[in-house]
Amino acid sequence: MAAPKNHQGSGKLVLFCALLGTLWEIATGQIRYSIPEETDKGTFVGNISRELGLEPQQLAEHGVRIVSRGKTQLFSLNSPSGNLITAGRIDREELCGQSAGCHVNLNILVEDRGKLFGIEIEITDINDNNPKFHVDDLEVKINEIAAPGTRYPLPEAVDPDVGVNSLQSYQLSPNRHFSLDVQTGDDGTLNPELVLERTLDREEEAVHHLVLTASDGGHPRRSSTVRIQVTVLDTNDNAPVFDQQVYRVKVLENVPLGTLLLTVSASDPDEGANAKVAYKFRKINEKQSLLFQLNENTGEISVAKSLDYEECSYYEMEIQAEDVGALLGRTKVLIIVEDVNDNRPEVAITSLLNPVLENSLPGTVIAFLNVHDRDSGKNGQVVCYTHDNLPFKLEKSIDNYYRLVTEDYLDREKVSAYNITVIASDLGSPPLSTETYITLIVADTNDNPPTFPHASYSAFVLENNPKGASIFSLTAYDPDSQENAQVTYSVTEGTIQGVPLSSYVSINSDTGVLYALQSFDYEQIQDLQLTVMASDSGDPPLSSNVSLSLFLLDQNDNTPEILYPTLPTDGSTGVELAPRSADPGYLVTKVVAVDKDSGQNAWLSYRLLKASEPGLFSMGLHTGELRTNRALLEKDALKQSLVVSVQDHGQPPLSATITLTVAVADNIPEVLADLSSIRPQGVSDESDLTLHLVVAVAVVSCVFLAFVIVLLALRLQRWQKSRLLQASGDGLAGVPPSHFMGIDGVQAFLQTYSHEVSLTAGSQTSNVIFPQPNYADMLISQGSCEKNDSLLTSIDFHECKDEAAQQAPPNTDWRFSQAQRPGTSGSQNGDETGTWPNNQFDTEMLQAMILASASEAADGSSTLGGGAGTMGLSARYGPQFTLQHVPDYRQNVYIPGSNATLTNAAGKRDGKAPAGGNGNKKKSGKKEKK
Repeated sequence: MAAPKNHQGSGKLVLFCALLGTLWEIATGQIRYSIPEETDKGTFVGNISRELGLEPQQLAEHGVRIVSRGKTQLFSLNSPSGNLITAGRIDREELCGQSAGCHVNLNILVEDRGKLFGIEIEITDINDNNPKFHVDDLEVKINEIAAPGTRYPLPEAVDPDVGVNSLQSYQLSPNRHFSLDVQTGDDGTLNPELVLERTLDREEEAVHHLVLTASDGGHPRRSSTVRIQVTVLDTNDNAPVFDQQVYRVKVLENVPLGTLLLTVSASDPDEGANAKVAYKFRKINEKQSLLFQLNENTGEISVAKSLDYEECSYYEMEIQAEDVGALLGRTKVLIIVEDVNDNRPEVAITSLLNPVLENSLPGTVIAFLNVHDRDSGKNGQVVCYTHDNLPFKLEKSIDNYYRLVTEDYLDREKVSAYNITVIASDLGSPPLSTETYITLIVADTNDNPPTFPHASYSAFVLENNPKGASIFSLTAYDPDSQENAQVTYSVTEGTIQGVPLSSYVSINSDTGVLYALQSFDYEQIQDLQLTVMASDSGDPPLSSNVSLSLFLLDQNDNTPEILYPTLPTDGSTGVELAPRSADPGYLVTKVVAVDKDSGQNAWLSYRLLKASEPGLFSMGLHTGELRTNRALLEKDALKQSLVVSVQDHGQPPLSATITLTVAVADNIPEVLADLSSIRPQGVSDESDLTLHLVVAVAVVSCVFLAFVIVLLALRLQRWQKSRLLQASGDGLAGVPPSHFMGIDGVQAFLQTYSHEVSLTAGSQTSNVIFPQPNYADMLISQGSCEKNDSLLTSIDFHECKDEAAQQAPPNTDWRFSQAQRPGTSGSQNGDETGTWPNNQFDTEMLQAMILASASEAADGSSTLGGGAGTMGLSARYGPQFTLQHVPDYRQNVYIPGSNATLTNAAGKRDGKAPAGGNGNKKKSGKKEKK
């Protein structure tokens, strides 16, 4: 047990040692400190932050910490100050025993740099232990016949301290019979011996009492004593003698208990009882006395407790042999324990970077491992390795440390976690190994952009879709994890026909579902080209794009639009002329219609719904051509009313109707005579309607009486206007073209003779003027007669006639050949079962050509006449029939079921029909003679 410690002046000593403690070995790169033992907890050892070139507050940021083996940590790191301090009381004797130098090695890990720094701390000794004898009282027996100078060994004191603080001297209490002699051994130990100075006389003094004092050289000096009792015996003149001065034996550490190690033997030349010897341990410490057992009678030394090479590999003790006469002999026994490979290597993970980012560079330190084998020699030599199929390797660091580093790039998307087995094996025979398992998680980095399964997408959407309807869905996949895999969708900005794309569609940023913000119209937009971007939520975010084509599908939402014939703006009905001499199959006119839809929805069929004389005319199913079925007879009425229906092939089909009026006559006088005898049917119908209305109103309620009065007043006003128009017959040349009316509100354009005809509405005596009987093209120009817009203004009709006479000579070919008739087929009869264009593109091209021609004709800039721009219509109807009434469609019209297209050539009626046509080829020379 250590003596009580004297701490007087220890504070100054500690401070002094701390100031001198820090040393830096440049050659080895190791940090050295020195500190005395028995210092208080928290005593300053050295400044680690200064040694590492860091500020104290940066230690935690860089992951600086102490890594060392052992259950008890002697030192700790003060992060706020960056100082290395003691973690508790340090006892040098407990730590290092009797070693001359006591050094503690530990390592400082800078985790983010993956570096280890070795630190060696020397524990200096202080005089904190007294010299100690292993017995407090000792009895020495001396024969009275012993000669002066005889030496008797005394027990040695043990001082755990070293240097000057260790045992330095022995002192014996004064006695005239004895003195003290101290011998110095080869190892520097002091061996006290009791020397007999004068002959003893048992009868004079049988017992002598002495005190042996052992002192060290520390400051203050420490000492201990042992009481010696010398008993004087009768004569025994021979001491036991051992066979060997030193006994040596080697033993394996794993020998079983009770194994005999060696036998010491001492002989005594005396006889009888004086020759009997007893063996005892003379010099042995407490731990050794528990490990070995000595037989007092035989001198056999055996193992009393398991030996452990790792705890102590060398034991030294002294054994004495004593006879009954108290004569002693002594010898030294050395027991050397040999190591066996009985300890497996130990692996301690001192630092582990887990998880590790997948974008870590090769060579990134994952973990620091400390390996240790308590065995020695080859049994204690350890090698560490991992399996070769992993992207990691072990590198030797300082001391027994290994670094586990990455050998290749990691990819979390391929392997998200690694089970690393570190195998530590010694070189013993047989070798022992230890496996340590490390589960390493690979942390995700945003290194993968979202990807779409396809490079582009196409979708088909019906027009007239409801607003807010879901029209398509896209999904992008991101192999990353957590926020790096959270995909958001967006549509890149763009415009369609000058309108932002965001006004047409929107996309759900979370689900990728595309919604329509408005109802699409195929006739306005046929397709939308979008770019959808998928972005993740990483830092920085990654994105990818994909093109999406939205194709609109047509629905049958547009009724056919009849382009020709068109109704005049004043409500009258245009009249087509069919000569009575026309042969069967004669082309009377052509109904031209278009449908804004496409495909089947724009495939039009023409039918006669109603005819005043059934069987007289036929309508081309797909051409819209109105032809005669038979020769016209005298009994056939002059005025033929036909109701034509134009229907598409959509589901459900849509249709439009138009009423055609055909005048059957060979010459104008005949037409005028017949027309004058026809009563206006519309007036009769209106009168009947009025009568029925009046009756119904009278029966139902008197409330409608006011309505009837207003209606009658309007009829009266119209009648008065008609009378005024009849009275101003001489001034009709100044009336606009819309007021040239036929009987019953029908505007008749007769082409038999080039006469100026003015038929006033409701008149029974129409005015017919023949200013130029030989001209076929010229009528009085509206422009020359529109100087006065008033209907009641009287204008000289002959002035207009004179202006017309000054115009250029007309085209003598005033007739319409079948190739020149308006419509999409010219002189061709057309195939009633013609094939419709077989794809949507051809159909749309047809519609575009018809609309372009209609637009060109509607601008009013073409010159009226028989030129190429009027399709020969002015020769038939006069200059008042402008292209606003009859558009020219022949240049751009494709005829279903035929390979012919309309041309602008003005084929004569008496000539051959255009190539590919099957129209009426009969000449009409009779009319030319007229």
